[in-house]
Amino acid sequence: MQGINFIAIDFETATGKRASICEAGICVVRDGKIVETRSWLVRPQGNSYSYWNMQIHGIRPNDTADSPEFPEVWTEISKYLKDIPVLVAHNAAFDIGCIRHSLELYGMEKLEITYYCSLRAARKLYSFGCNSLDYLCDQFRIPYGQHHRAGDDAEMCARLFLKELEDAGWCGWEEMGNCGGKL
Repeated sequence: MQGINFIAIDFETATGKRASICEAGICVVRDGKIVETRSWLVRPQGNSYSYWNMQIHGIRPNDTADSPEFPEVWTEISKYLKDIPVLVAHNAAFDIGCIRHSLELYGMEKLEITYYCSLRAARKLYSFGCNSLDYLCDQFRIPYGQHHRAGDDAEMCARLFLKELEDAGWCGWEEMGNCGGKL
C-alpha cells in the first residue's frame, strides 16, 4: 500500500468533557505499514475524574498526577503531524472534538489537518449490526491489546482502517472524502 500515510489517534477522557483528555495514543502508518505506536498519560485540568470514565478505561487521578498537560503532549504529537498531516480515528467526531476543545481550552493554534473516520467507513463498507472498534476488530481478526487504552485503540484503528482501504479498493484519499473532514 505504497503512499498510504496516516496517523491513527485515540483519546481517553477523565470526565464527560471533551477537553478532559487523560490519555492520548497514536499509531503511525507509512506506506501502509505500522511503524510506531505511542501513548501518553495526560493530566487533565484539575486532575478530576468521573466515576464512569474511570470504569471505562481504568485511569485514575493518581496515574496522571505527575503527567504533562495537553499542551506538552500535543506539541509532541504535532511533530508527527508535520510529516503526516492526516489523522484517522474511530468515531472521529469524538476524537477530533477532544482536539478542538483542548486547543480552545489552552488557547492553542489549530493545525491544518485532514481527518478520516474508520467508523463512518465501516458503516459505508459493511453491513454489521454493530460497528464498535472492538467488534469490528473481532470480525476481521485484528489483534488488540487493552481496549479503551489510547495507544492500543489507536493501533486497532490503524489496522481496521488499512483493512477498510483494502476492501474499498483504495486508489486515493478522495475516495474516502465522505468519511472525513478538516480539523
